Amino acid sequence: MAIGVVLGGALQLLWQLPTLYRLGFRFRLAFDWKHPGLVHIFRLMVPAILGNAAVQINVMVNTNFASTIVDPVRGMDGPVSWLSYAFRFMQLPLGLFGVAMASATLPSISRSAAAGNMDEFRRTLSKSLGMVFLLTLPSSVGLAVLGKSIIGAIYQGGRFQLYDTHQTAVALSCYAIGLAGYAALKVLNPAFYALGDARTPMLVSLGSIVVNFVAAESMIRLAGLGHAGLALSTSAVALFGFFLLFEILRRRIGGVHGRELATGVGKVLIASLVMAGMTALSSHGVESWLGVSQLARLGDLAISLPVGLVVFYGMCRALGVHEVDMAISAFATPVRRRLRRKTAS
Repeated sequence: MAIGVVLGGALQLLWQLPTLYRLGFRFRLAFDWKHPGLVHIFRLMVPAILGNAAVQINVMVNTNFASTIVDPVRGMDGPVSWLSYAFRFMQLPLGLFGVAMASATLPSISRSAAAGNMDEFRRTLSKSLGMVFLLTLPSSVGLAVLGKSIIGAIYQGGRFQLYDTHQTAVALSCYAIGLAGYAALKVLNPAFYALGDARTPMLVSLGSIVVNFVAAESMIRLAGLGHAGLALSTSAVALFGFFLLFEILRRRIGGVHGRELATGVGKVLIASLVMAGMTALSSHGVESWLGVSQLARLGDLAISLPVGLVVFYGMCRALGVHEVDMAISAFATPVRRRLRRKTAS
């Protein structure tokens, strides 16, 4: 498995080289440690490394907390495994939407910052955050409502029993609360880097270590929430980081079209809640009909996911969320291009 990961990473690089070559990119080894661009990158990179180290420290702290929880059925191994499985599922929409949106946003806001065009910077950042919430809020709801079916369809069987599916789904629901915050941070951090400030995200990340420790301790020792409390503490850290960075950036650049952004997020939240209700009814009906086997979980996803998508799209159109059509167009455009190329060839 480890070798497969390394080979996959190498293939991801090699796959892009022919296109880069056609675009005029030529790589050659050159070591000029005094080059101004390289020095500037190092200055930004050191705080970024420290900030990312905070994330790993939080993971280590929560794993240590989880190892102290003794489950009556699975002992000490259960909570650690449940949290690990659940976090993997949360990383899928985080990578698909949060990281992808940040990668697409960074070049644009960097050009705006370099040109001193802060109006364009604010507009691009606001649109990017709005798109992140459009994609992650329904994803959070979907993970919470269909968590059992998603986990059961993939893992349930062998030593991974119905009990494990339920406990992992509980953790996933708690992680899902912070998904939008995590994804938004993927956009906000590069915005600070574009402004030449890597120190502020680093300080907020280091502060999140304290927030995570206090939240995890409170959830386990005081509230007695077990592994679900650790997932909630992770979500609390994500939301803390987002709100703090958002407020700092808003004041620094003179606003981010906050009223327009809040209105859009409110509409998406309403659409997501309606979708949650309809999806929950659909999932409950399928479970009553087919049961809780692994095959039944697959049947639930095959029925409830399309129901949720249709309801969410319909609600967004009814509420005037125009970004939903932009998102569909963005995902459909590469497909259309490939079809045109095949037709032409």
